[in-house]
Amino acid sequence: MKIRSEVIQGVRDICAAHKGEPSPLMMILSDIQHKYGYIPLEVQAIVSEETGVPVAEIYGVVTFYAFFSLTPKGKYVIGVCLGTACYVKNSQAVIDKFSQLLKIEPGQTSEDGLFTIEAVRCIGACALAPAVQINGKVYPMVTPDKVEGIINEIRSQEVA
Repeated sequence: MKIRSEVIQGVRDICAAHKGEPSPLMMILSDIQHKYGYIPLEVQAIVSEETGVPVAEIYGVVTFYAFFSLTPKGKYVIGVCLGTACYVKNSQAVIDKFSQLLKIEPGQTSEDGLFTIEAVRCIGACALAPAVQINGKVYPMVTPDKVEGIINEIRSQEVA
């Protein structure tokens, strides 16, 4: 993948902003994830050049923490809670319905770049089980028959 020159410079600027800090890697990666939405291997190589941290170590950090991503995420990240309270209230059927309607599996992004489905562990909304979180908004007591309405609600916001 060819990275645009402005992205390369942006990554270098982020690295420079954290120079001299003790253990700046997490802050650098966090800033890159926030700015660009993901941290592909090519960007990790730039971070390695700028910081002296081996790419293998950077890759290990990126793949260990769930909030970092190697691939672009959709504009709307649908986190379906599969924690115990949600799971026993059938959240697996909810994530299956999102997958069916959007024609993607958890961890994938729709072709139009609008949606990413993620299977998440606990979102701290156990009393609202099964819960779904989309870009910070919690949808309580979601059942498979409510999924299409949620998708349509988001799509209608895109048109408005």
